[in-house]
Amino acid sequence: MLQYVFHRLWQSAVTLVLASIVVFIGVRALPGDPATTLAGEQADEAALAAVRAELGMDRSLPVQYFEFVTHALTGDFGKSIRTGTPVIDMIGTTLPVTMQLALYAMIIAVLAGVIGGVLAAVYRGRWPEWAANGFSLMALSVPTFWVGILAVLYLSVQLNWFPASGYVSPFEHPLRGLYFLTLPAIILGLAHAAVVQRQTRSSMVETLTADFVRTARAKGLSRGAVIFRFGLRNSLIVVTTIVGLQLGGLIAGAVVTERIFSLPGMGKLTLDSVFTRDYPVIQAVILVIAASYIVINLLVDVLYTVIDPRVRVSGRAQ
Repeated sequence: MLQYVFHRLWQSAVTLVLASIVVFIGVRALPGDPATTLAGEQADEAALAAVRAELGMDRSLPVQYFEFVTHALTGDFGKSIRTGTPVIDMIGTTLPVTMQLALYAMIIAVLAGVIGGVLAAVYRGRWPEWAANGFSLMALSVPTFWVGILAVLYLSVQLNWFPASGYVSPFEHPLRGLYFLTLPAIILGLAHAAVVQRQTRSSMVETLTADFVRTARAKGLSRGAVIFRFGLRNSLIVVTTIVGLQLGGLIAGAVVTERIFSLPGMGKLTLDSVFTRDYPVIQAVILVIAASYIVINLLVDVLYTVIDPRVRVSGRAQ
């Protein structure tokens, strides 16, 4: 068990280093010049050179990368070029909003996806399967931004069921905070619920047709016991894999949803930083998202050892 965890830890560390290199180079490959943004379009070369020297952009890329990594390890991502605010403070303000939205959306996606997948697997060839498959097809086919705009127009503006925009912290006002996050979470979780539903159904169908399930039925176990003790339980590892991957995708994919509902999260911060070529903020935000994705996948891999003991055997063999 410990050997397996250690093996995954160093793999995650290497992945994070590679991700930091890609982020550092990719941000500097963006068109535009932050020095021009700060000094103005009419600034002369001397003024631009002074701004670049102040930002450290006049040094070689390896030196800039080394300074970026060494400062990032201490939690210092520099200051925003646009506002002068420490980047770590900006992330500390916006990251909780995105995490709350992503976790809420994943809870909705898992509940809807697992229930739909179980119903589709148990009632194969009947209307529950058709309804579940139709829902998943629609959720995967329709763009998130279009569904979000329609939801705002009909559910918020016309019916007044949900607020059209705004944010209230669930830690300060739990019920009101969840009320403001419910519609964005539903919109964000729709496509992910469809993925969970399809994978759950596929795994459940395979499990329910296995020999050990037929043996359990022959011994007189009830239908509910067979479905939940054998079918759903053996499908959990597939669901766990999907949830781990989808949660990382939710954090990175919340940009559109946060923009539609005017949520002050990482998505809004990322877009504002890209438009203004705010290098310190862009690379810090993307690095934090990449690190979150890596950590989530590491936790999912460790969770495998709890759900399926065979993973521990494989880990020791490695």
